[in-house]
Amino acid sequence: MIQRRLFHRLLQPFSSGTTGGSRCVMFGLHSAMKDRHTSSPPSSSSSTTQSTLPVRATEHTLIAVKPDGVQRRLVGQIIHRFEQRGFKLVGLKMMQASEDLLSEHYREIVKKPFYPLVRAYMTAGPVIVMVWEGSNVVQSSRKMVGPTNGAEAQAGTIRGDFSFHVGRNVVHASDSTEGAQREIGLWFQENELLNWESCDQDWTIEANEDKQ
Repeated sequence: MIQRRLFHRLLQPFSSGTTGGSRCVMFGLHSAMKDRHTSSPPSSSSSTTQSTLPVRATEHTLIAVKPDGVQRRLVGQIIHRFEQRGFKLVGLKMMQASEDLLSEHYREIVKKPFYPLVRAYMTAGPVIVMVWEGSNVVQSSRKMVGPTNGAEAQAGTIRGDFSFHVGRNVVHASDSTEGAQREIGLWFQENELLNWESCDQDWTIEANEDKQ
């Protein structure tokens, strides 16, 4: 009887038409085991489980695989590194960057004499742009990507492993939280970013504890 009740609780979110269908199984298991040791009947609503999820401090960053990274078929390996690190992908698209978009993105160097080379490079083919979410994701991503000049990047970084020339450095990463917000607004519409629940957050991000 207890086993039938336990499996009923685990399968209930997936068989109903509520948003609970996307919730991780481990949260359903936790709720079911809790019901087993209490005398109160199981709740028919999933709102209790959702409201008790821990609050975590996260930020977002923009990562772009540049035309050379796309042409060299490095997209999968680059995505794998961010997933392996524990960051959550909340936005992804392939596009041909326009000159107007690039002039806004590179506004700090648009008047530099070398900017035409940058523009030609970034419009030479499609780019993959992504938004990643996680704790301290901006600075962590910068370390993962490595210095702008691939020849100076350490082995183990993306540029250190895949690039050796500053003009073909494979990937872009936002350099600050403010810069990330600005760049994300340039490359993505708000409805192109997805807020979803990752099952592994308990193991990659420490929840903020209420000190009061």
